[in-house]
Amino acid sequence: MPEYESIKLVIEEGVATLTLNRPDRLNAVTPASFDEFRDALTQLVPGGARALVITGEGRGFCAGADLAGRTFDGGSPGDASRRSLQEHFNPGMLALAELDIPVVTAVNGAAAGIGCSLALAGDLIVAGRSAYFLQAFVNIGLVPDGGATWIIPKAIGIPAAMEAMLLGERIAAVRALELGMINRCVDDSQVLEEAQALASRLAAGPTVAMGQIRKLVRKAQDLTLADAMAAEAEAQKICGDTEDFREGAVAFMQKRKPEFKGR
Repeated sequence: MPEYESIKLVIEEGVATLTLNRPDRLNAVTPASFDEFRDALTQLVPGGARALVITGEGRGFCAGADLAGRTFDGGSPGDASRRSLQEHFNPGMLALAELDIPVVTAVNGAAAGIGCSLALAGDLIVAGRSAYFLQAFVNIGLVPDGGATWIIPKAIGIPAAMEAMLLGERIAAVRALELGMINRCVDDSQVLEEAQALASRLAAGPTVAMGQIRKLVRKAQDLTLADAMAAEAEAQKICGDTEDFREGAVAFMQKRKPEFKGR
């Protein structure tokens, strides 16, 4: 497993735990640290991971992009921002969306800016009671990024998303649960434990089918009903040829619990 400067990656019993590891900066991300994040994603399936947990070290999940010490390489600030997104942050977020295994995010403390986008990119989202979600871009004259304008309206609807983005105010974890933005709100001390328990359950499941489900659901939001059903049919063909489907079918007939292998 590669050694990283700004993240930690551990794979145990089919569950990968990827920890943003810049606690002195509340795990604020840089282009370089997000390149590490993207590289780590390529290590998961070869390393035997069948589910992924993403969390942050210390008292925050991710405070967004690290603006301290930022340089613009002779270009304008706007040009630099666009390049950072196009060359570093966007590829990382797209790689996460295209993963073939389910993702659980364990949100401790602040999830702000692109950190909010990353937290909400989980298929299942567990947050501590003191956690909050913040789209603060408007407060410094910028627009949401990291896929926020796609992710958040689909999670909570346009009115609530507009309020979050135009007012730039915190959404507490309890309120996020009420809005349907997250799946679980637990005591702070239980966040990672709860997330890893969910990931362990997912890792014991039919991995190919779960990978197809996470992609189908997200992509279907932009498809017609006919196109969504066509995509389901193609995914069903893929899943129908797996060992896990054969095991599931036999276990059903034998009235026993299936033993999925992720193949």
